[in-house]
Amino acid sequence: MFLLLPFDSLVVNLLGISITVLFTLLLVFIIVPAIFGVSFGIRKVYMKTLLKIFQWATLRIERGAKEKNHPLYKPYVNGIIAKDPTSLEEEIKEIRRSGSGKALDTPEFELSDIFYFCRKGIETIMDDEVTKRFSAEELESWNLLSRTNYNFQYISLRLTVLWGLGVLIRYCFLLPLRVALAFTGISLLVTGTTVVGYLPNGRCKEFLSKHVHLMCYRICVRALTAIITYHDRENRPRNGGICVANHTSPIDVIILASDGYYAMVGQIHGGLMGVIQRAMVKACPHVWFERSEVKDRHLVAKRLTEHVQDKSKLPILIFPEGTCINNTSVMMFKKGSFEIGATVYPVAIKYDPQFGDAFWNSSKYGMVTYLLRMMTSWAIVCSVWYLPPMTRQPKEDAVQFANRVKSAIARQGGLVDLLWDGGLKREKVKDAFKEEQQKLYSKMIVGNHEDRSRS
Repeated sequence: MFLLLPFDSLVVNLLGISITVLFTLLLVFIIVPAIFGVSFGIRKVYMKTLLKIFQWATLRIERGAKEKNHPLYKPYVNGIIAKDPTSLEEEIKEIRRSGSGKALDTPEFELSDIFYFCRKGIETIMDDEVTKRFSAEELESWNLLSRTNYNFQYISLRLTVLWGLGVLIRYCFLLPLRVALAFTGISLLVTGTTVVGYLPNGRCKEFLSKHVHLMCYRICVRALTAIITYHDRENRPRNGGICVANHTSPIDVIILASDGYYAMVGQIHGGLMGVIQRAMVKACPHVWFERSEVKDRHLVAKRLTEHVQDKSKLPILIFPEGTCINNTSVMMFKKGSFEIGATVYPVAIKYDPQFGDAFWNSSKYGMVTYLLRMMTSWAIVCSVWYLPPMTRQPKEDAVQFANRVKSAIARQGGLVDLLWDGGLKREKVKDAFKEEQQKLYSKMIVGNHEDRSRS
């Protein structure tokens, strides 16, 4: 037993030295650069190395599948059926022409009209524009994560070994490192904002609060090995405005907040999130609502209006979709943020899914599971575009303004612009949507009948 004591002492010393070296490396290469907002370029070298590995792995899969006559791609492709942007009346006119050869205004009702609605129903079953936005985006190449690579089914022994090595690196090296960084960032955020909160209001408090927030968010960004490219920074949101962005993931907040200083809007939570919220609001005028207040649209609008009318207050960060969409499209913006008459600063966020899928499917994964998936991905790579500020035009209502902003974000981010409500993720289609189609068809038939009566 006594002979083992020197060995135990050696193990303890080696463990202590390893921990010291690890925290020294974290401090020198991650935490200190995060404080000053600089980068040594290590993450970009890491990203380029991964790209080369992914390309090699994909080529190996394609070659192996070809040699053994394995089908490389599944016949089903998760894409959108090609649809021409035509109206209900135009499509029914075309069906009548091809079917009976009669003009649209000849009969009041044609049996062939049924085929229009049947075709639309079948198209929706085969290729639904909405529900596919709440599942992971399909990859065109293998990223050694085996999470969404449905297209690539054949994996050789060499690639399997490479995948196993990747698992060890991601779970045994990257995960502990990232957890340590996330813990450091959150701890500093709570401690720093609490201390700053005790200072009297003034320039000193505002300066310290800004840099504490930026420092902590940048540390959290590095906890995800996030590689972010910001475009058109001269358009960054300014005080007294609203920053509006498409929503893919909860980490959208730290992606934007690591490059700018924002007032957050949200519901008050309990647990760890509640502790963070209470600490943050001491140092910065964030807008937090009680659960009962969130349902009161007028109260929410009043609080937001009061905030943006004070030009000394920070821009509010809002995600008007109200839910996470899978990085392929932008869905309907809730009009509340566009009714208060503030300058809107649109921001488009687009993730590169080949390094890690940032989309949070909240109906499938809890927050802990989602964060584990994020922290065991290779990296989070994304581009952020700051668009020129937009204001509501004189004859434009809130819905039209929201759609104009949404279209600008979709166009810049290369996303599909959809009119559907993201709330369909958890709810059924509203009766209003069904009634709208009924009214369109009824108007077409009744309108033709009235026209003939006049003639």
